[in-house]
Amino acid sequence: MTIEVKICGLSTPETVDAAVEAGAGFVGFVTFPRSPRHIESLDLLKALAERVPRTVVRVGLFVDADDTLIDARLATGAIDMLQLHGSETAERVAALKARTGRQVMKAIRVASPADVERGIADYGNVADRLMFDAADGTLPGGNAKAFDWTILAGRIVPLPWFLAGGLKPDNVAEAVRVTGARGVDVSSGVEATRGVKSIEMIRAFLGAVKTL
Repeated sequence: MTIEVKICGLSTPETVDAAVEAGAGFVGFVTFPRSPRHIESLDLLKALAERVPRTVVRVGLFVDADDTLIDARLATGAIDMLQLHGSETAERVAALKARTGRQVMKAIRVASPADVERGIADYGNVADRLMFDAADGTLPGGNAKAFDWTILAGRIVPLPWFLAGGLKPDNVAEAVRVTGARGVDVSSGVEATRGVKSIEMIRAFLGAVKTL
């Protein structure tokens, strides 16, 4: 089976190129000032996105962002899909989809089976995709922490979804085996130091997924 891969938190031309060349189907750009992966400059965001071929989906990550912030980022032409990683409501997801015309992925922070059930119930009919990420950590995502993957084992999710949280080149195969995920998202797991992506680790992660 083909596993979709999203490399998130990219912020340099070299790492964007590495992700694309190694076969990532999605690349993520972070707009969240508290994150070490935050892209402040609109010019940089646009320049990075212009390196990405149309066959790869460019995802903008936001955390409880207002319309002004999202609109400024969308105006660069750099974002194909919105990823909402905060406490956005189903109503907010629906409103952003309707207003921007972009697909929306909603991240669900998972600590127990109830979190998965609640996420599906709340967002399954409004989001285009879900992402299940670890609830543990100081930031909404990118904390290098995994949750109990057995929570997702055998579960039917009514829309496409990504598994995130603590994935690395050496554990992604096991994560997919346990959860049945058809999409995986990695950020900290391909970093040499916090916020700094490693070209070699990006290649290793995508190589590990290709063997599945």
